[in-house]
Amino acid sequence: MPGRHPSSSPRLTEWCVITGAPCSGKTAVVDELARRGLPVVAEAARAHIDAEMKKGRPLDEIKSDPSRFERRILRIKLDIEARLPAQERLFFDRALPDSIAYYRLEGLDPAEPLRHSRRVRYRRVFLFERIEFMKDSARTEDAETAAHIERLIEEAYTDLSYTIVRVPVMPVAERADFALSHA
Repeated sequence: MPGRHPSSSPRLTEWCVITGAPCSGKTAVVDELARRGLPVVAEAARAHIDAEMKKGRPLDEIKSDPSRFERRILRIKLDIEARLPAQERLFFDRALPDSIAYYRLEGLDPAEPLRHSRRVRYRRVFLFERIEFMKDSARTEDAETAAHIERLIEEAYTDLSYTIVRVPVMPVAERADFALSHA
C-alpha cells in the first residue's frame, strides 16, 4: 500500500490453520496429517495444559486466572511462530487469531493478540464444523460454549480478512484429504 512503511507489512507464510470450536475434530486431523509425514504444529493451549497437569497441577488451578492463562498461551504461540520458516507448508492446530476469540470469550481486551495477528498472514484457514461434544481432561467448555467459541473464532479470522474454508463433518482421513486438496 502506498505510504506504508515496509516493516509494517505482514509476514506472508505458507502456513495452514486448522481451527474450530472445542470438539470439532481438529487435533485428530492434525494427528492424521502428522502420521502422513506432514509438518504440523500442536495446539499451544493443549500442550501447555498437558505439561502442567503432568507436573501435578489440576486444570482449575492452571486456568484459575484467565488473563494470565491467555497471555501465556499467546506468548507460546508467538515464540513458536517466530522460530518457524515462513515458506514451509505447515499445518497449525490453532493459530494467533484464535487467541483473539479466547480473549473475547474471557472478557479480556483482545488488542494484543489482534496486533500480533495483523503481523502474519496464513496461506489458508480451515474452520472445522463441530462433531458431537465430548468432555476430556483439558476441556472445560460445554456444547453451548463451544458453539459460542466457534462464532468468535470465525469472527476473528474474517475480521482479519481471511477467507475461511469450512470443513464439514466426515471421517478423519477424509477431512485430512479435504484440507490437503484445498491447502
